[in-house]
Amino acid sequence: MRKKLWAIASILAVVFATGTNAQKIDWNIFAEPFLSAAHAQDINWQQVDDVLGRKPAVAGDVRRYGFPRSDLSVTLDGVTIKPALALGGWVAFKPAHGGAMVMGDLVLLDSEINPVMAKMIASGLEITAVHNHLLRANPETFYMHIAGHGDAVQLATAIREGLAASKTPGVVPNPATPPPAVDLDTAQLDQIIGVKGQANGGVYQFNVPRRDPITEGGMALTPVGPMGVAIGINFQPTGAGKAAITGDFVLTGEEVNPVIVAMRTHGIEVTALHSHMLDEQPRLFFMHFWANADAIELAKGLRAALDKTASTKG
Repeated sequence: MRKKLWAIASILAVVFATGTNAQKIDWNIFAEPFLSAAHAQDINWQQVDDVLGRKPAVAGDVRRYGFPRSDLSVTLDGVTIKPALALGGWVAFKPAHGGAMVMGDLVLLDSEINPVMAKMIASGLEITAVHNHLLRANPETFYMHIAGHGDAVQLATAIREGLAASKTPGVVPNPATPPPAVDLDTAQLDQIIGVKGQANGGVYQFNVPRRDPITEGGMALTPVGPMGVAIGINFQPTGAGKAAITGDFVLTGEEVNPVIVAMRTHGIEVTALHSHMLDEQPRLFFMHFWANADAIELAKGLRAALDKTASTKG
């Protein structure tokens, strides 16, 4: 509501100051890219970096900070899960009316959920979801989605203090050795999935955008990958051409069951179905999955599921 009032007040101020006929105003100048660019100049991003103790990945006007749980050793069906496969917590900052909006997905043990939640709530951050992504993992991990709007440095401070109630590493460690090569036919995976993947920490990752625009609280969630609203697919090699796969499909309601059927038909386990946000348009559901089998055959199954969605290809 505060964001909408701020935007309305700004528009009215221009109208009254110029005496312009409202019917002749080019309302496009008040579009989100204009507002984001204006407010990005007011944010001390270096201070945000310093508070969070890490550098972000920057895409467009979004700065995404990684909080991988490199301190955990999690196994599932005999596979030791790399942080980039399913343990990569993150927060993303995007300039917004009067400051910044932040969204994030934090990886926590069950014993960490309530202490972190209490800190986040006390600092004015919103909790938008708490759930599992995987089944049978040892130890069990859970995922807490957060959101907020305001001064970027204050938001960063709240996130840092909240995570201090967990054992999430405060500083991203520099790996002593480079990550292993992804021992998969990545060119064929690219061809089947329909977009170009990229290697990250020994995992081959895909971000598949939806064709429909996605907004939260009236703000466009772009770029979609850094904001967590692209379909995410991860392959971790497990030897002999096999891979463990997980990630999440971003779905509208009518897509949910066709995708479940496509997954199950191709031997891919559906492990969770839930929301991540509270006020997005269109209403979205996030479906998590798991399998460990021949990577090419799994990619074909994922492609069959993608064909049931309004996602991009090529």
